[in-house]
Amino acid sequence: MLQTRQLAAIMFTDIVSYTALMGKDEQKAFEFLVKNRALHKPIIEEFNGRWIKELGDGVMASFNTVSDAVNAAIKIQEGCNAAKDYQLRIGIHQGEVVFENEDIFGDAVNIAARIQAAAKPGCIYVSESVHHNITNKKDIQSSFVKEETLKNVKEPVRIYEVNTATDAETFTEIKEQTIIQEENSIAVLPFANMSSDPEQEFFSDGISEEIINMLAQVPNLKVAGRTSAFSFKGKNQDLRSVGTQLNVNHILEGSVRKSGNKLRITAQLIKVSDGYHLWSEKYDRELEDIFDIQDEIALAILEVIKIKLLSEAKKAVLKKYTDNIEAYQLYLQGLFHVNKMALDKAIESYQAAIAIEPDYAIAYAGIAKCYGWLWHFNILPPEQCLPQMIEAGKHSLHLDKGSAESHTVVANAKIYYEKDVKAAILEFETAIELNPNYADGHIYYAQCLVIMDKITDSFAHAMIAQRLEPFSLIINLQVGSIYWMAGFHEKAIEQGKKLIELEPNFYGGYHILGLVYVSINRLEEALVQMELAAKLLNIATILGSLGLIHGLMGEKNKAMEMSENMENLRKTQWASDTNFAQIYLGLGEYDTAYRYFEQAIDKKEAEVLFCKYYLTFPQMGLAKDPRTEQLLKRLGLA
Repeated sequence: MLQTRQLAAIMFTDIVSYTALMGKDEQKAFEFLVKNRALHKPIIEEFNGRWIKELGDGVMASFNTVSDAVNAAIKIQEGCNAAKDYQLRIGIHQGEVVFENEDIFGDAVNIAARIQAAAKPGCIYVSESVHHNITNKKDIQSSFVKEETLKNVKEPVRIYEVNTATDAETFTEIKEQTIIQEENSIAVLPFANMSSDPEQEFFSDGISEEIINMLAQVPNLKVAGRTSAFSFKGKNQDLRSVGTQLNVNHILEGSVRKSGNKLRITAQLIKVSDGYHLWSEKYDRELEDIFDIQDEIALAILEVIKIKLLSEAKKAVLKKYTDNIEAYQLYLQGLFHVNKMALDKAIESYQAAIAIEPDYAIAYAGIAKCYGWLWHFNILPPEQCLPQMIEAGKHSLHLDKGSAESHTVVANAKIYYEKDVKAAILEFETAIELNPNYADGHIYYAQCLVIMDKITDSFAHAMIAQRLEPFSLIINLQVGSIYWMAGFHEKAIEQGKKLIELEPNFYGGYHILGLVYVSINRLEEALVQMELAAKLLNIATILGSLGLIHGLMGEKNKAMEMSENMENLRKTQWASDTNFAQIYLGLGEYDTAYRYFEQAIDKKEAEVLFCKYYLTFPQMGLAKDPRTEQLLKRLGLA
């Protein structure tokens, strides 16, 4: 009896719910076996594999290399998913086995079989040895799922999920789908303030932003977002370089001089590829003519780049919310303060504008957005900003159902406050339909979708948002969090590092890296990153995560120190019960953690939706706990 011992990658596959199918329809079950065999054999052969045997409705095969085994599994899953007849679970492990005649034996065979049994329907699960062998393969991605003690296996096994070809190519495919023709793309740089009064900067910035908003209404025109375009303010960079960084083919720049009631506005449109001035104009007018000037600039740009507007589109571009110059200037001041994150001042300016123009819909939208920020980032407790946010958002929509900003605010209230995800999705879709260039609409929709496990759609909208606002710190942070929530840990790490490179003094990149490193059980690295985040921004969101890490590392005193720090924070700013729950999760005091999560739901905390991810950290084993299921039911996420 010939025996050989060697290192091999062992693959097990299994048809999901085959036994139940056999009981219902024996003929169909037999047909699936025949189809499954026909699917497997040529693919195993293509990747230099060895068909070992069928085990009921499953297949066992061996491969000389891990990459061949994984690529074969990916192709098998693709073929199975395309046929849509049944689903497969696949497990792969690499280890030493004994070949005897046409069969194989050894611990590696047992481990591969157990990993396959643990896999979710339609998924490929692999052991850590396989994961390490494919981490340097650009076309294969895998993410940590859990650490599990398998039957008849002495040591716990760390299990990873391979992102199938469909998943691995998601990024490339979505990028191709979201790229809009460069011939129809533009960035509006902040107009220079040429007035003698530096306080008039809000006016020149506001005009630039208003032109951005007007052009954003144009179908099939990609307009770089305000945050990214304004990141070049005062930098005097070569416009061709700016255009390349913003990925646009046209740039509009200009200047504003305001003296009393007199205005001088200059504007010029530049073609990025050669720096050629396609159009320029100078306007010497009265202040009351500002609306007409903005209209003329927008229409001139569209004529030059040869975009024809249908009547409805033209109406949207030239839409005015007020004819009152004083109210308009107060609204521009509100925009200016929002962009400086001076939210209290922004609300005051918007309210002053509304006092003059009671039906100023976008001023109400601005107020709603400010209260949304105050709530979402725990600057104020929910009861001090949620009612105001909801009331302002609904009133804005009552006055004008065509505001993408208002629909986005209402959508956020639906998902984070009312926990009505379906209603939120409808509001987000309306916002994006009204303004496809509204980056905030795309990124908040992406967050909503990832929470609902609609991963591909979430990535699509996240990439659109990032493409519109490549230099927005908040949007890049949200993209990183979406990758983390989706379990794409390598992409999340890449995004966290990109964010740090973009702005080393912004906490977001360090925070994302800290969360990802917790997810893959690299706690020392997680601690380093989270401490860096805490040094840059002392808020409960970070302190809670820091306490979680200390707890997982067995440092109870340090974890409780974070809890005490948050209690002190509550004297001056909001600290959510969700953040306290994180600390008790780390300490293993799960009853207390669940109690805090329940309180967070009762208090309508925004962050509590993310309990779904904290409770599935691999160190805790709470993913299948009945209390987790109960929480998710209350949140509409079960």
